[in-house]
Amino acid sequence: MSHETFDVAIVGAGIVGLAHALAAARRGQSVVVIDRDQNANGASIRNFGFVTVTGQEQGAVWRRARRARDIWAEIAGPAGIAIEQRGLVLVAQRPEARDVCEAFLATDMAEGCRWLDAPAARVRLGAVRPARLEGALESAIELRVESRSAIPALASWLASEHGVTFQRGVAVRGVATGRLDTSAGAVSARSIIVCPGDDLATLFPEALSGVTRSKLQMLRLAAPGFRLPAAIMSDLGLTRYLGYAALPEAAALHARLEAEQPAHLANGVHLIVTQSADGSLIVGDSHHYARTPDPFASEAVDQLILDEFAAVFGAVPPVIERWTGTYASAAAHSLVTAPAKRVRLVVVTSGTGASTAFGLAEEVIAELFSDSEDPRQ
Repeated sequence: MSHETFDVAIVGAGIVGLAHALAAARRGQSVVVIDRDQNANGASIRNFGFVTVTGQEQGAVWRRARRARDIWAEIAGPAGIAIEQRGLVLVAQRPEARDVCEAFLATDMAEGCRWLDAPAARVRLGAVRPARLEGALESAIELRVESRSAIPALASWLASEHGVTFQRGVAVRGVATGRLDTSAGAVSARSIIVCPGDDLATLFPEALSGVTRSKLQMLRLAAPGFRLPAAIMSDLGLTRYLGYAALPEAAALHARLEAEQPAHLANGVHLIVTQSADGSLIVGDSHHYARTPDPFASEAVDQLILDEFAAVFGAVPPVIERWTGTYASAAAHSLVTAPAKRVRLVVVTSGTGASTAFGLAEEVIAELFSDSEDPRQ
């Protein structure tokens, strides 16, 4: 391990850590990122790669998502990251869902969004044929990347274009002002940002006592033979995403879903469908909470997800891949604390790292460097 002193050391090479590396490097700081794994294998790659703005919680979270989306669009080309899809079509299957969508369109979060009545929605959806359709909320804002390739590509670009140093396969055992103790020796850094993901026990566990973990199940389906017009969501998403769910109109939809689809709600199931370059579909997901979730995927839960897929798409292509993921979870969007001088602990606790981390990281870096004229002090 080099004895060089870095301006900023970041623990964790998931999307939250990489976002902070970018924000710091853009300020001219020398940055090292340390991760215990050789390759990305956690929540940052076990997701849709769907950079979701529409439906994020009103206020700061929504603004972070808008900023994150803009950064993704800005860096994707230079970093060699393909934007696989753009936009969102949220299928409103019930009158109560239409009411929520119309209420959303009256808020300040609706820029770039519009309502499609049922005939227009059918045209926009093309080969996607919902059994029930009141219309659709369409957004032009979202974009989608392939997480499994985008995260490694982002790290490579940060190294080659921004001079970020990566130390992989190295465990960080302790952090104090100006110093990290690692399995490969000590590292010195003037500022330290700890982005542990859902590791709630290794670094600053007392600060993470109110955080649990969410386990999700996801699937990949064979290519259906057509291209999606955008990422697809359904009524169930209107009761999970706070930008919709916090609206008064969502109460009636939630009551109807409790009556019609109680198992879906009990298992935290909502529908997102995105499409990869090879045509296959990434479909999910579910939510179960525990400090230590079991590693087993339930076929019954997968079937709930596929039932909702069938209600929106009709035929269900063969399942070609299944996986689970876990992420840190708490009531708030994120946890940001200062456990020591010039040390920040940053955890996105809402499963929205891909959608909001770039925006959050800019805020954290700006705050960290605002307490001194010379950020190196």
